[in-house]
Amino acid sequence: MNNPFENAQKQIEKVTKHLKIDKDILEQLMWPQRILEVHFPVEMDDGSKRMFTGFRSQHNNARGPYKGGIRFHPNVSKDEVMALSTWMTWKCAVAGIPYGGGKGGVIVDPNILSKTELERLSRGYIRAIARFIGDQVDVPAPDVNTDGQIMAWMLDEYEKLVGHKSPGVLTGKPIALGGSLGREEATGRGGVHVLRQLAKKLGRDPSKTKIAVQGFGNVGYWFAQLAYKMGFKVVAVSDSKGGIVSESGLKPKDVMEYKLTTGSVVGYPKTKKVSNEELLLLEVDVLVPAALESVITKENAKGVRAKIIIEMANGPITPEADEILVNKSVILMPDILANSGGVSVSYFEWCQNLSGYYWSEEEVNQKLERLMVEAFENIWSTMQTKKLDGRTAAYVLAVDRVAKAMELKG
Repeated sequence: MNNPFENAQKQIEKVTKHLKIDKDILEQLMWPQRILEVHFPVEMDDGSKRMFTGFRSQHNNARGPYKGGIRFHPNVSKDEVMALSTWMTWKCAVAGIPYGGGKGGVIVDPNILSKTELERLSRGYIRAIARFIGDQVDVPAPDVNTDGQIMAWMLDEYEKLVGHKSPGVLTGKPIALGGSLGREEATGRGGVHVLRQLAKKLGRDPSKTKIAVQGFGNVGYWFAQLAYKMGFKVVAVSDSKGGIVSESGLKPKDVMEYKLTTGSVVGYPKTKKVSNEELLLLEVDVLVPAALESVITKENAKGVRAKIIIEMANGPITPEADEILVNKSVILMPDILANSGGVSVSYFEWCQNLSGYYWSEEEVNQKLERLMVEAFENIWSTMQTKKLDGRTAAYVLAVDRVAKAMELKG
C-alpha cells in the first residue's frame, strides 16, 4: 500500500538537487509544523454517544495562514492529512497566494449518519480544533464528503465559541454566509485554463483533442463541461461504479443529468462500458485523473497511452509511476498547478470576508483566469529553461518560494 506522506516527502527530496536550499530549511519542509489528533464524542439520534477521531495537519505557514480542506471519510488517516497538507503548501505557493498548507479530516462514513448526526459531528470536530484555527491562523474549507452546509454549521459553532463574527475562518461557505460566487466550478475551471494554455503551447486543435476524465464528481464534471464548452472532445468519463466511452464525444451536462437520475454514468445511451482501471489506459490525447490518490502506479503506468495528463485529483500518480511516464515523454500538468483553482477562489472568498466587500461572478472568474494563466506560464518557463518535467518544475518553483520566505524570516 502506498503511503501518501512518504510520497510527498520523496517529491521534496527529488527537487532539492535543482535548488540551493539550506539543510535546516529542507528538514523543516519535510514535516508538518503541527499535527493535531482529536477524539470527541457525538450524540447519536438514539441518545447514545459515539467517539470519533479527527486530525488537522498544519504543514507550513511561512507565506501565510495554513489553508486546506476537511474531509469526512472512513479511510482518513494521519499520514493522509500530513501528505495533503504538504501538497497544499506547494499548491498555494505555485498559485502565488499568501497561504501555507493545512488539511483535516474525521474517520467516518458520513453516508450512515442522519442529517442531525452529521451536524453534531461537524460541530464536535470544530470545537475540538477551534483553538488552533482562525482567519489569520488556519483557514479550513470543504473537501471529500463535506460541503457548504457543513461549513455553515462549523462557522456557527466557531463564532459561538469566540463570541464574534468571523466569516474568514472557513471558506467554501454558502453565498448567504459570505461564500464567493464562482466557487462551485472553480477547481474544474482552473484546470481547464491550464489545459487551454497547454494546448496553445503545443499547437493542438481542441476539437481534435480527445479527453478521458476519471471521476465525475464536482471537479471532474466541471472540468469536462467547461472543456467541452471550449471545444475540446470529451470521449470518456467515469464515477465510482464504472465508466463510459463514446468515440463521437459526450455532452457532459447530459451525462450528469443521467447520473443524477440513475445514480451512475454507467448505462448512458450509445456508450461502451469500461472500468475505472480501463479508462486510465484508453487511447486518448489527454487523461484527467479527477478521483482518488495513487490510481496510476508502477503497475499500470506503462499502459497509459495519453500523451498529456492533467492531475485534477490530489496525488493521483505515485513517484514510481512518475518516472515511467517521464521516460515515455508524457507531458504532465501536476495537481499543485492543475487543481489550484479551488484554493485560489477560496483565497478570493477570504479576501472578500476580510474586507466586507463582495465581487461579481464575472470578476471572480476573471481574477481566477489571470492567476491560473500566470501560474501556468511560470511553470512552463521553468520546464523549458531548466529542462524539467511538469511536476519537478512546479515543485522547484513552489519549494523555492516557501524556502525564500523562511530564509527572510531568519
